[in-house]
Amino acid sequence: MIMAAKLSLQLFGMLFFLISLLALTKPAMADEDDGIPADFNRSYFPEDFIFGTATSAYQIEGAANKSGRGASVWDTFAHQYPDRILDGSNGDVAVDFYNRYEEDIQYVKNMGFDAFRFSISWPRIIPSGRRSEGVNEEGIEFYNKVINEIIKYGLKPFATIFHWNTPQALEDKYGGFLSSNLVNDFRDYADLCFEKFGDRVKYWMTFNEPWSLSGFAYDDGLFAPGRCSSWVNRKCRAGNSATEPYIVAHHLLLAHAAAVQVYRKNYQATQGGKIGITLFTFWYEPLSNRSADIDAARTALDFMFGLWMDPLTYGHYPRTVRDLVGDRLLKFTKEESQLLRGSYDFLGLQYYTSYFAKPNATIDPNHIRYKTDSHVTETPYDYDGNPIGQQAYSPWFYIFPKGIRHLLNYTKDTYNDPVIYITENGVDNGNNESQSIGEALNDTFRIDYYRKHMWNALGSLKDYNVNIKGYFAWSYIDNYEWNIGYTSRFGLYYVDYKNNLTRYCKHSCDWFTRFLNLKSRTNNITQSTSKNSRKAGKFYIM
Repeated sequence: MIMAAKLSLQLFGMLFFLISLLALTKPAMADEDDGIPADFNRSYFPEDFIFGTATSAYQIEGAANKSGRGASVWDTFAHQYPDRILDGSNGDVAVDFYNRYEEDIQYVKNMGFDAFRFSISWPRIIPSGRRSEGVNEEGIEFYNKVINEIIKYGLKPFATIFHWNTPQALEDKYGGFLSSNLVNDFRDYADLCFEKFGDRVKYWMTFNEPWSLSGFAYDDGLFAPGRCSSWVNRKCRAGNSATEPYIVAHHLLLAHAAAVQVYRKNYQATQGGKIGITLFTFWYEPLSNRSADIDAARTALDFMFGLWMDPLTYGHYPRTVRDLVGDRLLKFTKEESQLLRGSYDFLGLQYYTSYFAKPNATIDPNHIRYKTDSHVTETPYDYDGNPIGQQAYSPWFYIFPKGIRHLLNYTKDTYNDPVIYITENGVDNGNNESQSIGEALNDTFRIDYYRKHMWNALGSLKDYNVNIKGYFAWSYIDNYEWNIGYTSRFGLYYVDYKNNLTRYCKHSCDWFTRFLNLKSRTNNITQSTSKNSRKAGKFYIM
């Protein structure tokens, strides 16, 4: 009897272990029920929470060869290599914001937003890239008018100093971001921006998505100036995907620190503004609760997010990156490390999508590059072949709303609870020219994306006390989407490319207008999400 009972207990224990093992290997997927109340609107957020919408210079301005503007690397790239742009297009005209900024800013105000994020074109105000060689007063006057128009409508200007449009003159002179010379030239350019616009601009961002520049431009060769190893992309005429992404990243970080130092030393006390940086990253969801999968997700985050946040917060690169990249990773001097540490008043976080991270990727030692240095395989599919979410138009884009909450919670815990503005979040669809205008304006999928992502961001704010101060929708308007040209539409406003770039308010635009102008709600909530992020070690899983 005792033996039988003991055997039964052993069998029960084995069964329990097997059930536990199955639970551990089950992929972490999103809940089907999002639990968003029907009256969800801005009143669920704190009174001082800032809602805005975002744009960038090359994507919307046009007037590429007018009013004294110099060429950028994107002008050169799009014109010399139209085959590297999906529809062969360029930003010469874009959506003509240069001539229509008054109309566009009024539309932003009409929707009820509090802020307008825009970027300043370096070659528009310094055509040669070097301040000592002269500035373009017409360009400075244009941004003065834009800023004044933003303020006229009671909006807060959020200014990005650099959104990928390196002056072509500096690319020709010394290789752009491949040279440390760029650090001083960027510092001088930023100084000019602070001097001319800082009396009205109180929110500055030095760089937009430095990862996209170092990765897409110097590892994949997809963005201007289109450099990479020849075995990565045969269209790249020069480059080294094993070294150049890290060189560019290093100089981007040093340029950021130099600009912040100038602002804090010479302007911040009198102008009363704040300065930060915007970082783009995927969220990496563990494929299971196993330690190998959790470690793989953390490593992938270190290579995409920690590569920037660790130096900005702690003054050095992540240990995992240092160990795996070795001597190809440049080193900071003691003085540089001190300048970098804490070099932001706020963090701009830009989230669109999530991936699974699979450990133990097989790497060819003869083909080394930044993208595979993590030894992790990024995949949108779990172990059963199920996608992490529905795919948007862009080939890299899978919709996973809970990723924004996991990323916000992770950022709070890993990087000393920074002040965060979500400076970009949005979703695209393909430009279908066969649709009528009425059909094109019906973008309920975009409304669903925004609702779920803002709701999850609210969950981080309410339930995890993440210090989120604002949310910016990307984008106010359909625009030039870099290497995929005008084939992608992210806007709240539709642009009729065939009819004088006429603007039309999409259904998502109408939805935001209601969301932002409703001031009350019928019920109060104390918990904003159906399920909170929880930790597995130092990692967040569902």
